[in-house]
Amino acid sequence: MRLPGPSAPCADSATMAAQSATDGGGPRAVRRRRRDWLARLVPLGSVLVAAALLLLKLTTRRRLVHAQALLGYWERGEPVLLAFWHERLLMMPFPYRGRRVCIMVSRHRDGELVTRAVRPLGIETARGSSTRGWSGGLKAMLRAHRRGSDLAFAPDGPRGPRHVVKRGVIQVARATGAPIVPVAAAARWYVRLGSWDRLILPLPFSRIVYVAGNLLEVRGDATPAEVEEAREALEHELGRITALADATAEGPRRAARPR
Repeated sequence: MRLPGPSAPCADSATMAAQSATDGGGPRAVRRRRRDWLARLVPLGSVLVAAALLLLKLTTRRRLVHAQALLGYWERGEPVLLAFWHERLLMMPFPYRGRRVCIMVSRHRDGELVTRAVRPLGIETARGSSTRGWSGGLKAMLRAHRRGSDLAFAPDGPRGPRHVVKRGVIQVARATGAPIVPVAAAARWYVRLGSWDRLILPLPFSRIVYVAGNLLEVRGDATPAEVEEAREALEHELGRITALADATAEGPRRAARPR
């Protein structure tokens, strides 16, 4: 067998890596194939999520607490800004009684899945988030508001930190003059997922309690200090009504039997 001599140099590692990438075996090609595979799953995933949401809407029992002011806005057709923690997102479409609502979702794959899944529930979406595409998403939200839509925000999304309000909803309230209505939801029977927000998935036939908090209004000429004060107030109010919703959904504990 003839061995290569000095006149036949071997390919260096960079050349072999480039050839591997060209042949479809490089890290970029693997990531691209993974993205394409996940993208193909979005239509099927959205159908499954939509079916699950419709099942929960039909089978769960719902109770609204301290919601007189919110119901009054809906009866008069006056738009509001709904704010709730990201972990309670799946429970929020069920009790809605307004004319229409628009929610901002991510520009990523999960945002496309959510957009398709909530369409059968009559929910509009604006694509953008606090981390990407905020300007375009904000413009779409403001257009929806001018059409008379309520606007819905999970102010600690899309990636956290959990239970920390970002300023986006405060800025929208400042721009539109619409009141912010904090809302919390809690299910008697549920499971928590292992996501960053510990997303709550209510179980069929569970009782869900919704608690509306104190309305928060932001003046159009609010100073940065007042915007921060409003952000902190919303964060505190969401924490308060979430604890109340959890306690109400759990119900009275049974007394322990004497041994």
